[in-house]
Amino acid sequence: MSEGDKKPQVPVVAEAHNVDTYHVPKAFFAKHPKKPHLDGLDHYKKMYKESIEEPDKFWGKMARELLTWDRDFQTVHSGSFENGDNAWFCEGQLNASYNCVDRHAFKDPDKPAIIYEADETEGGRIISYGELLREVSKLAYVLKQMGVKKGDTVALYLPMIPEAVIAFLACTRIGAVHSVVFAGFSSDSLRDRIIDAQSKVVITTDEGKRGGKVIGTKKIVDEALKQCPDVTHCLVYKRTGTEVPWTKGRDWWWNEECEKYPSYIAPESMNSEDPLFLLYTSGSTGKPKGVMHTTGGYLLGAAATGKYVFDIHDSDRFFCGGDVGWITGHTYVVYAPLLLGVATVVFEGTPAYPNFSRYWDVIEKHKVTQFYVAPTALRLLKRAGDHHINHQMEHLRVLGSVGEPIAAEVWKWYFETVGKEEAHVVDTYWQTETGSHVITPLGGVTPTKPGSASLPFFGIDPAIIDPVSGEEIHGNDVEGVLAFRKPWPSMARTVWGAHKRYMDTYLNVYKGYYFTGDGAGRDHEGYYWIRGRVDDVVNVSGHRLSTAEIEAALIEHHAVAEAAVVGINDELTGQAVNAFVAIKDGNEANDQLKKDLVMQVRKSIGPFAAPKQIFIVPDLPKTRSGKIMRRILRKILAGEEDQLGDTSTLSDPSVVDTIIDTVHSAKKK
Repeated sequence: MSEGDKKPQVPVVAEAHNVDTYHVPKAFFAKHPKKPHLDGLDHYKKMYKESIEEPDKFWGKMARELLTWDRDFQTVHSGSFENGDNAWFCEGQLNASYNCVDRHAFKDPDKPAIIYEADETEGGRIISYGELLREVSKLAYVLKQMGVKKGDTVALYLPMIPEAVIAFLACTRIGAVHSVVFAGFSSDSLRDRIIDAQSKVVITTDEGKRGGKVIGTKKIVDEALKQCPDVTHCLVYKRTGTEVPWTKGRDWWWNEECEKYPSYIAPESMNSEDPLFLLYTSGSTGKPKGVMHTTGGYLLGAAATGKYVFDIHDSDRFFCGGDVGWITGHTYVVYAPLLLGVATVVFEGTPAYPNFSRYWDVIEKHKVTQFYVAPTALRLLKRAGDHHINHQMEHLRVLGSVGEPIAAEVWKWYFETVGKEEAHVVDTYWQTETGSHVITPLGGVTPTKPGSASLPFFGIDPAIIDPVSGEEIHGNDVEGVLAFRKPWPSMARTVWGAHKRYMDTYLNVYKGYYFTGDGAGRDHEGYYWIRGRVDDVVNVSGHRLSTAEIEAALIEHHAVAEAAVVGINDELTGQAVNAFVAIKDGNEANDQLKKDLVMQVRKSIGPFAAPKQIFIVPDLPKTRSGKIMRRILRKILAGEEDQLGDTSTLSDPSVVDTIIDTVHSAKKK
């Protein structure tokens, strides 16, 4: 990472001074079932101070309050960032499935656990905690019969249906590690993740449905499994009932297998530091990295942020629009609401199908109290027009935003038009690797500023670091890269099978700190403003994609010699993928080649990673040592040719003018 690539571009200080501060609306308190968990900002400050000064006391108390332990822990935390050996609640034992299901089912078996909204408006159903316990137990039995043991990984390739949640919990019930692959990934991406995690069992559906379209999930799995000889079983849930290809001995129907087994199986007691799940995120090399989260710490992060950020109370109905294939779905569709014993909405569709009122219909129909979604969806819905929002939605109390910084005008629209100035907006900042929110307002507590992630969550000790000197910048009104000084329970412990990579990516960049990879500013009141990635990652619709991964997919094409991918701002998706491609001699640069390259990325990674624009250029701007200067490409795309700096150090400076001409002529078309 060069210094030029690291340095955040946008000054934060001036805009932060001119921003309105929004206090919690009075109507929020009027519609509250009781009162928020905290009595205002001073209460937060007092708890936050304790969480930083006496973390063992703070987290020990919270872990015993929010989780049920089979065996109590003696040691709250051991290890450090320097050594990469952080461990939480060391001697403690517990089970994730028990904490999410059993303890609530025993108390009130008829209470709704999952509110399923199918892609078709009439296809949903509600699953109680008692029913969830039975379904999870049956599937856990099936997995055991398939030879899945404690510590084995199970790959899940599932659409947004209740069975996805059941599969999570059945794995954790028997101590298996779930590795969920987003059902929009291609067969190649799925294959790579199955092989890396050494999964021997895959769970999928015959087909999936999304936005009125049918997705051939089983076909994609079959294609992947051609190159996964170690997979012994593929369990298939009937979603559409269509006929699908079948491999006898390997493929099994979910429904038929579950009917064979009893409706209760005892949960396996797990050590707090046993792995709970792997989630593959884009790495700065082409190879995806399996971020590993452990049981006790991760569950505590999910429960604590669910409780305080979303102000979840016993009677609430929680709706997170994220997919379970990403960390947002893991933590806030599955774990946080179920740990707290409330109903979670599992939404199979898209915000635009069958029309732009779909989210608002669901919220009104199910009396949703908290709604959590990415700015991409909000931009789409804002553009569709306010006439779609002629809904009461009178129970809505907290509106959350996730995945990327939210623009101030979208924030205001969310607050005024969707929330009718009655709900509190929480703009949450976190990552796959943090496990749960790290900088965020607390529902009903924190005064907010549109566009700011506001203040750190309990136990999070942020630092702004000068990317050039590597020194921490103290005080307010500062800008730099964001890091954290102290470990917290829900942080990822390693990258599966690549601990050195974990250390080099997060903990060795600035010794003694966790490096987020994001630029940030701290304003005069200590509020944080997230600036987005300072490394080679593009954020499309809240999905973090590695530029190296997309470049690797492009280079697979026989005509491509080199490729460089950069993200540029896009009104709808936040960022869009733009690719610069140098082709081998003897190949013709034409529109068909560009189409082929887009298809190559769709096949290799998935449709969501497809480049919005491809520029075919004779060469890429490189240093004499061969490093591609993506920063120059980003500046050219942004129309900032006058800010390229000294290009004379490039191996061939004339390339820059050619690229500028190529981009200009493409924009004129």
